[in-house]
Amino acid sequence: MSHRVFGMSFASVYPHYVAKVEKKGRTRAELDEAIRWLTGFDEATLAHHLEARTTLEDLFAAAELNPNATKITGVVCGVRVESVEDPLMQKIRYLDKLVDELAKGKAMAKVLRA
Repeated sequence: MSHRVFGMSFASVYPHYVAKVEKKGRTRAELDEAIRWLTGFDEATLAHHLEARTTLEDLFAAAELNPNATKITGVVCGVRVESVEDPLMQKIRYLDKLVDELAKGKAMAKVLRA
């Protein structure tokens, strides 16, 4: 089953992530750090995916997911992240959970599972 969100561009959801974390006193740099930690991208690659309007499906296909990503647990939109069966949807939920944790003021070391 293909979800509509898979075809959404990363550039279309990124501003919402930025707004969410900035509203809670966090920075775009912290958000980018969390995204880079999850995806394995460097700054230039992340910027390229934003400029190219890469879909979430293609973004995660190009990513080398952090081995500690499986330590991301909890609930996003009423669904336990660790219970999501579709691998792509789980990666998207991992990203959503990192954004939520940043917005809730969690220490960066804990967000990045250090």
